[in-house]
Amino acid sequence: MIKVDASPSGKYLDRAIEAFDVLYGRKGAGCDYTGWIDLPSAVHGPLPSECMSVVDRWRSMGVETVAVIGIGGSYLGAKAAIEALSHSFVRGAGRMHVVFAGFNLSEEYHAELMDYLESSSVAVVVISKSGTTTEPAVAFRIIKEFMERRYGRKGAAERIVAITDASKGALRAEAENEGYVTFVIPDNVGGRYSVLTPVGLLPVAAAGFDISALLSGAAAAAGQCGTRSADNPAVRYAAARNELYDAGKKVEILVTYNPKMQYFAEWWKQLFGESEGKDGKGLFPASAGFTTDLHSLGQYIQDGGRFIFETVLGASASGRDLVIGGSSDNLDGMGFLAGRHMEYCNRMAALATRIAHQDGGVPNLSVEFDRIDEYCLGELFYFFEAACGISAYMLGVNPFDQPGVEAYKKNMYALLGKPGYEKEGERLRALLHGKV
Repeated sequence: MIKVDASPSGKYLDRAIEAFDVLYGRKGAGCDYTGWIDLPSAVHGPLPSECMSVVDRWRSMGVETVAVIGIGGSYLGAKAAIEALSHSFVRGAGRMHVVFAGFNLSEEYHAELMDYLESSSVAVVVISKSGTTTEPAVAFRIIKEFMERRYGRKGAAERIVAITDASKGALRAEAENEGYVTFVIPDNVGGRYSVLTPVGLLPVAAAGFDISALLSGAAAAAGQCGTRSADNPAVRYAAARNELYDAGKKVEILVTYNPKMQYFAEWWKQLFGESEGKDGKGLFPASAGFTTDLHSLGQYIQDGGRFIFETVLGASASGRDLVIGGSSDNLDGMGFLAGRHMEYCNRMAALATRIAHQDGGVPNLSVEFDRIDEYCLGELFYFFEAACGISAYMLGVNPFDQPGVEAYKKNMYALLGKPGYEKEGERLRALLHGKV
């Protein structure tokens, strides 16, 4: 169960409940993209078994590595779940290694990825509604060529799955031409809300984790966050962050004390950044991993500009036990901790930091979940999606569009020489050379 430690005023709770009504009544801006609200019900449908049938087939083929190609919401949710659930240093025996491509345009990154794939038995998941987004399209060209060279065109087609639009787009056409197995990205679900569709579920299943448990956790959170109440954790979180925003706090730092949650924070940043950052409004979503970043950002957070607040995301129970040993000479002065669990030290560090930062004028909220497992991650994904929708409607923006993302794309197409962008390319090159 998700627990939110926040004390928003009654005024903001009332506003949050009004925004809840807009979201769950599906009557706000962008309401055509609220299909994610219903996704947890897929736990009772065929989707989990359909994903597992692909995974089982790959296992029978001896696949060792699955390359997932996508950008933004097409990779961050899966990456967040896999990083959180995986051993930090050892890949589980018998589990396929899921790697990611097409979320950047770095030549070095992709060349090194190809080096790695050369020595492995590979399958591919390519994710794009349109099939024309530059980063994943370029990566897929490179990886598809490799797959066909190694396995032949027919053999490659048996190892490639496309997750795309139901009926249109370049990737849909290519998948039908080549005979790829396909999954559909629902029309009413935007990319950053798609982790509970095949976009997230298939890669997580390929990594060897329980997607039915993930959906079950999301279903539990849907019940909790779909209740019209001031005790609803999504309502309380949305109310508190908007009250702090109106009080002059412009940056929210999502703080985690477990490095397994680093990519969950990256997913959270995209969710809130793309949903709220428009019309000159919105909190800037940042993240930090404590205690590590207390030795780099801690000074600024403690004594710098007072436009920050923190939301501490943490599990109430550790997944492992590790006890600090004794020492006869006690040269490090840490003998007083002998016999203590390392997580005890982590919790005391979190408590000490919260007190220090609050004393320094940095408000703290907290979001607590039970443990890092599939069920609880499903809860977290749904909770933050619901809270984001409520919070954005409180702010007065459409949670489900991203008009600002298109600006760089148009410039990039023009500078790359994409047909149809010639005049804009000339203008930009002249601008860059000081001729405008």
